[in-house]
Amino acid sequence: MSVPYETAAYEPPESPESPEEHLARLLGRALNSFELPDETLCRLDCALAHDSSLHSAHHSAGLHRETYRHTWLLADGSAVTLWELVHNTGRGSEPQHEVYVDEEELRAATARLPLPPDAPDFELPVTVQLSPAFQPRHSYVPDESADHGRRLLRRAENADRPGADTAALLATAFAYQITQAFGRPCRAGRIGLGFSLYEHAFLLADGREMSLWEVEHTATPDGRHMCEVYDTEDAAREAMERRAAQVS
Repeated sequence: MSVPYETAAYEPPESPESPEEHLARLLGRALNSFELPDETLCRLDCALAHDSSLHSAHHSAGLHRETYRHTWLLADGSAVTLWELVHNTGRGSEPQHEVYVDEEELRAATARLPLPPDAPDFELPVTVQLSPAFQPRHSYVPDESADHGRRLLRRAENADRPGADTAALLATAFAYQITQAFGRPCRAGRIGLGFSLYEHAFLLADGREMSLWEVEHTATPDGRHMCEVYDTEDAAREAMERRAAQVS
């Protein structure tokens, strides 16, 4: 069922907004933006990405209210959410915008609106419940991420390394994190044979996360150091087992 209210204010701009631009637009239209805590605004200074979604809506006898959830992803991997209330219950029935830092404040503000009580024969209540805000798995570093991805693929020597499609996605990365992966051990058939496995996690411009798995080893005929890169952890660990078996 469609929601019968004016959505022009929420149509995406012709070009994607930066997190800073989106925040400025939200604060610029909110009547109570001056009430937001300074601590919250300071945290939003390091936002890397943002997302907005309709949370709920209610329409009755020409009056309406909608609530929107605006979430920003921060450089430390945490997220900040602001709740926007839009309604036309004020003087002149002009749309008014308010912004709050948590759902309790949002619910209190919504309860104060002079909306008529529910009457199913005449009202069209609409509620849209969405999934929880995106929480990243890693703490990312926003620093030359696309270049890091290019260098990682360039030093990979395995023939089945990720190809052009992966390279294109990495070109949109703006943050990354490297962690050493442990877990089940690899068989080492030769004394002094070394294997290391690293996860290179990337945060892409559209908010998605992707990981590449780097195997560093000396399982070569002359003991030379070699780097291989794979799309999945399972593929990387299978390669480690295969390399160890070849030189044992």
